[in-house]
Amino acid sequence: MTDQLSTSHSSTATLEEDDREIRATVIERVVAADDVILLTLAASDGAPLPPWRPGAHIDIHLGNGLVRQYSLCGDPDDRTTFTIGVLNAPAGRGGSSYIHQSVHVGDEVTIAGPRNHFEIEPAGRYLFIAGGIGITPIAAMIGEAIRSGTPWALVYGGRTEQSMALREELVALGDSVTLWPQDTSGLIDLSRVLGSPEPGTAIYACGPEPLLGAIETICKATWNAGALHLERFTPKAIDDSADTAFELELAQSGRRITVPAGGTALAALAEAGVHILSSCGEGTCGTCETPVLEGVVDHRDSVLTTEEQDCNDCMMVCVSRAKGPLLVLDV
Repeated sequence: MTDQLSTSHSSTATLEEDDREIRATVIERVVAADDVILLTLAASDGAPLPPWRPGAHIDIHLGNGLVRQYSLCGDPDDRTTFTIGVLNAPAGRGGSSYIHQSVHVGDEVTIAGPRNHFEIEPAGRYLFIAGGIGITPIAAMIGEAIRSGTPWALVYGGRTEQSMALREELVALGDSVTLWPQDTSGLIDLSRVLGSPEPGTAIYACGPEPLLGAIETICKATWNAGALHLERFTPKAIDDSADTAFELELAQSGRRITVPAGGTALAALAEAGVHILSSCGEGTCGTCETPVLEGVVDHRDSVLTTEEQDCNDCMMVCVSRAKGPLLVLDV
């Protein structure tokens, strides 16, 4: 992926919620498309890697102090390696450029995870829509659909065919795959792709924000709630100009902590000595998800679906706030 990702997800913990840090060695580096490389990693001590399912991502701790998340696109049955795709994004926050320039075969990195907030769920049919490097989690999902015998279709867009990673492997799967290079075919015709809602079909989409925003708009208008599952690269824009202070109550100890208008719940908790595992700091990765027992959350993450936010039973403490004076956390 690019520097960050975000997801819509089920808040139920899965086998991929693994916070151990593992030293891993790059055993293969392949140029997969224009500005895209595939890195294959193995545990440096030869031990089996943690299990995962399609949609999962890992954290990579880079030598320059950055931590970034990248989707796994290999074979979940292979416990010896992890494979990720990395798009070189010079305008990003530095992670992808660092990997392209400085991470090579034989180098060691620290990884954590996998974590999965974009897990593929059983459905009668799958419609996959990918834009650019968003193909990485989708590729693993297609493998799952094939293994389960579930009908599926993929619409895969990119700037050019040469910029589209994994295109040859995907085209070899037959008529279920539609490549949509922008330079020859224009933008994906979403009104045609999504124009006929089908009961039992689950839509999984990953790619740049303009694509996902357009998909979301169409699906909200015409598809059943819950049919669409998204993974975002970047956080949604938030207006924080009217932020006010609020309090957090920690249910397990009864402590009260004040979150100032210009600060985050994550930072306030850390200052009070309460450690919540976090990674992106932008509400995009889901690592800092924290259970909420009372109060109304001002959800500002790019992970939870609208339906999940309405449940009001968790929050991403790195960005989300309270709509009232108090939130009670199960901490």
